[in-house]
Amino acid sequence: MKIGMMSFAHMHAYSYAESLKKIPTVEIVGVFDDDLERGQEVAGKYHTKHYKDQEEFLKEEMDAVIICSENIRHKEMVLNAAKAKKHILCEKPIATTIKDAKEMIEACEENGVILQIAFPVRFSSPIVELKKLIDDGELGDIVAFRTTNRGQNPGGWFIEKNLSGGGAVLDHTVHMVDIMRWYLGEEIIQVDAIVDSYFHDISVDDAGILTLDFENGVIATHDASWSRFAEYPMWGDVTIEVIGTKQTVKVDAYKEHLRMYANDAKSLSHVFYGNDMDFGLIQDFVECVEQGRVPSITGFDGLKALEVALAAYKSSEMESTVKL
Repeated sequence: MKIGMMSFAHMHAYSYAESLKKIPTVEIVGVFDDDLERGQEVAGKYHTKHYKDQEEFLKEEMDAVIICSENIRHKEMVLNAAKAKKHILCEKPIATTIKDAKEMIEACEENGVILQIAFPVRFSSPIVELKKLIDDGELGDIVAFRTTNRGQNPGGWFIEKNLSGGGAVLDHTVHMVDIMRWYLGEEIIQVDAIVDSYFHDISVDDAGILTLDFENGVIATHDASWSRFAEYPMWGDVTIEVIGTKQTVKVDAYKEHLRMYANDAKSLSHVFYGNDMDFGLIQDFVECVEQGRVPSITGFDGLKALEVALAAYKSSEMESTVKL
């Protein structure tokens, strides 16, 4: 299978490219990046060709593309790739507006190509194991969720709203909203949120607390932030606590780690040894393309997660509940 990479603006692109290299039936046939220095560097790293022109890149023979651009450019690249009949894995969030997300989904449907959204947390072993417990009825009826996604400020274009579309709440809400929807099979109908910048002197938000109501009465809280400082032992966390009528189970997707002490700026580091969820995501996408099946994480899943994140901004700004 021939797969091309579209932009290395998002740091996940490197992990996805490394994952592609691990699959013997896949070839990275090219990199499009209009940041010439970065594009040439990564093309050399992955022993492939760099394209500075998007149209020229999409004319090449390839089955699929992986898009890791700035958030604001997701729409442009998805529409162009769909028109070129390439299957697509798009980094989250799917887009920065509901209108753009819907256009992207429609374009992929019209052109008969797969649109999968990059929510790798679905491939975390403990997250998957908890899904099985829920499906098997081990927790009883779900009453509530408590989730967190707290990491470090990535800087760069992430803190420029005209490129990112939002700060930590957009960046760190969509993952756990996707997991809760996946676990429950229900939609969120109401959002209350407080969003602001508490930890950094930046023009976008770096933290938010969300309260969510699902259509079947389940309630949830979500803590999204860039609150982890540079010397923190690990990048951040991804946790979910599921409260059921039979039992409560809490999962930390990064709990599997070794503690490493060193004589440098970061004296303590947590070295993760659990399964590679990014590789799970890439493997699933490749299988979707090979088998021509509906992706595990659809454009609609990306749209519903985006709706909640954008509603959180609106709720905080209006200081009131937002209904979906």
